[in-house]
Amino acid sequence: MKFTALTAAFLLIAQVVLANSEHESPFLIQAVQSGDLPPMSERLPENPRIMQTSKNGLTSGKYGGVLRMLMGKEKDIRRMVVFGYSRLVGFNLNLELTADILESYEIREGREFVFHLRKGHRWSDGQPFTSNDFRFYWEDVANNDDLFPFGPPKTFRVEGELPIVEYPDEWTVVYRWSRPNPHFLIELASPRPLFIYMPRHYLESFHPRYADRENLDEQAKSRGSRNWSGYFLKKARQYRLTNPELPSLQPWVNTTSPPAERYVFKRNPYFHRVDENRLQLPYIDQVQINIVSSSLIPAKTGAGESDLQGHYLRLDNFTFLKEGEQRNDYDVLLWKTLNGSHKALYPNLNSRDEEWRKLVRDVRFRRALSLAVNRHEINQVIYYGLANESGNTVLPESVFYEDEMQTWARYDPEQSNALLDSIGLRARNKRGLRLMPDGRPLEVIIHTAGESTEETDILELMHDSLLKVGIKIYTKPSQREVFRERIFSGDVMMSVWTGLENAMPTSGFSPDELAPTSQNQYQWPRWGQYHETSGKVGEKPDLPSARRLYDLYLTWSETTDVQQKQEIWREMLHIHTDEVFNIGIVNAVPQPIVVNGRLRNIPIEGLYAWFPTSYFGIYSPDTFWFDE
Repeated sequence: MKFTALTAAFLLIAQVVLANSEHESPFLIQAVQSGDLPPMSERLPENPRIMQTSKNGLTSGKYGGVLRMLMGKEKDIRRMVVFGYSRLVGFNLNLELTADILESYEIREGREFVFHLRKGHRWSDGQPFTSNDFRFYWEDVANNDDLFPFGPPKTFRVEGELPIVEYPDEWTVVYRWSRPNPHFLIELASPRPLFIYMPRHYLESFHPRYADRENLDEQAKSRGSRNWSGYFLKKARQYRLTNPELPSLQPWVNTTSPPAERYVFKRNPYFHRVDENRLQLPYIDQVQINIVSSSLIPAKTGAGESDLQGHYLRLDNFTFLKEGEQRNDYDVLLWKTLNGSHKALYPNLNSRDEEWRKLVRDVRFRRALSLAVNRHEINQVIYYGLANESGNTVLPESVFYEDEMQTWARYDPEQSNALLDSIGLRARNKRGLRLMPDGRPLEVIIHTAGESTEETDILELMHDSLLKVGIKIYTKPSQREVFRERIFSGDVMMSVWTGLENAMPTSGFSPDELAPTSQNQYQWPRWGQYHETSGKVGEKPDLPSARRLYDLYLTWSETTDVQQKQEIWREMLHIHTDEVFNIGIVNAVPQPIVVNGRLRNIPIEGLYAWFPTSYFGIYSPDTFWFDE
């Protein structure tokens, strides 16, 4: 055969392909060799993020495998954004913020944020990820009246002021306020992150600035949307993952359109992370989510039908799951949950019932309720004695924890009775129930979202201990939306829900959970609504202690002094403890985590929480791998 320059060129190309194939996932080699996909060296950013896979008990992995998970609802596929945990900035294992999608960032005086992107970073479809994607979100989406009729999300507002946003070049984005915005980076690192970028190259064809509006409206109506804006938002859902065509920066990309009983997520060939051996992450090729009845998930997990499962498992499944370990080749781990209280009671200080409202605003009543709860009994019966009996506060491992935070979290029916007597609730009816000032027996209806028998079990145990101090409780379950609406409208006396989201805070975390800042704080929904709407809806807090908490929260938001932030946290926790605005029961409840026996790099001991760990997210599931 005659050796020509063309032949030499082909040989050179073949050598390059073979060289790259040494680090290439077998899942992608065929696409690379056929020319449908560039070699890995051209798919990675110039400076990819290198994951330390030989530290903290991790091992460098191998490509391949399908990770199976079970979810109880179709909308649960959004958990792949939580688990994948690809963020502009994210929390590391020490719960400190670090650059991820960003190559680096700078903060100036707490009010100016300079983001440096990774040159050469690409969306999952291979198109460049640049500052234009931030510009498109800010100018064409967040500030578009049809898409955001009330303006950009509240995180962008500091005392009502929106930022100045600049794009010096393709790889730099600047956000600047006149005052500090300590919430900005936290929101970017959250389980449901604030997406401040969108794939412009894909979405502009659905936007009237770049396409004909009449045609878009017609197209929208034919697809079941009222107009272009509704259609655009359906196409642009980066968190819900319902549009398989939407380019992504997550480690795995959805390939299944809803509705479906099985969703397949395939590896993102342009993902920006590599391991120390320059293998592009994720190691695992596919994640398969099977949608089944939530009540069946423990049984199916025990039968070996899930490779990694935490959702829909409870501590009372532990014994059953352990029995199947050897038979179905999996391990059952117990991770620690991070809530301030696994479940907590929330007396509604904004109740429309005037007599009840007056009663629950008396701190002596709230303290008496807390002292009447037999936490030890609940811990032994429901949590096998493995939980930590506590009020709704930070965990003992927290830098802010003090023993005094448990002052009102002990079981003391004698003092509880004394406090109730001191309020004037001495009169009782024939059943031994205390009488309220208006003559009604002290019967309290506690509302639940009806999603778990665990809450009902807790309240049944609590019923007897509260009866000893002359208070009778009833449980009223309802669907979550109905449950919330009743609380917001003031029709609920008391509810049960999870406690503080993050019980291991540092001074850099916002103390907003301790102050009336959200309608979703069930002890003071209308006060929280007042803050959320800048006073347009709801009520201004009129309880001195709640006002003090709110003022401290504002001071924390404005200062950049770390020591002052620490002092604010401590004072707010002391007020929160002393005032007993909600009643914690136990925390640090073990969470069963079932792991395939061949799955590696899963920590034996971990923290399992929505925030700040994003469940599995901070443990980088892209570094999990199957050992043959």
